[in-house]
Amino acid sequence: MVLSIKFVKKLVKQSLGLLAGINPLFAVITPLHIYKSIPSLLSNQKRNVMQKITPFLWFNTEAEEAANFYTSIFKNSKILNIARYSEAGSKAAHRPKGSVMTVAFQIEGQTFTAINGGPVFKFTEAVSFVVNCANQEEINFYWEKLSEGGDPKSQQCGWLKDKYGLSWQIVPAALGELMSDPEKSERVMSKVLQMKKIDLNALQKA
Repeated sequence: MVLSIKFVKKLVKQSLGLLAGINPLFAVITPLHIYKSIPSLLSNQKRNVMQKITPFLWFNTEAEEAANFYTSIFKNSKILNIARYSEAGSKAAHRPKGSVMTVAFQIEGQTFTAINGGPVFKFTEAVSFVVNCANQEEINFYWEKLSEGGDPKSQQCGWLKDKYGLSWQIVPAALGELMSDPEKSERVMSKVLQMKKIDLNALQKA
């Protein structure tokens, strides 16, 4: 359970009230030190919360390259660890011993794992990752970066494929609200269907 600062402060205040009845100094000295430490304690708590579900991405041999590519684009991103094929693993998977097997990485705080599993499986549009953008500047940035080297023919309605074949939806965060407006939804949808990269201003004016 992740606790809020407000809840923790309330709990601390109640506890200090009891302690002050024993020694009045607790009511003066202790709160300042405790309150200052609460944000740090809660920050550590959030970092230690395990992510329950992790997307697992199958590549041929490009897992490490792809992980570096994605972490170079998104903020709050990093490579977490790299595992390599052991002798037993290399025989089972028919991959070179010592070569990269999996790469765990984070983009925007979300953990992913990439594996070099060979050419058996390919990405399809059946699975895509949505990037919610605050404004047109963000839409332009992520569209340009992620579409680099990808297939232009796959670009439609805010969707694109990157150079590894993975599909992304680069959309404004306000799209859901625009699409759910009974007075505008039909016009908004009509505009979206004519676009490759989303033009937020055009949708807002629809």
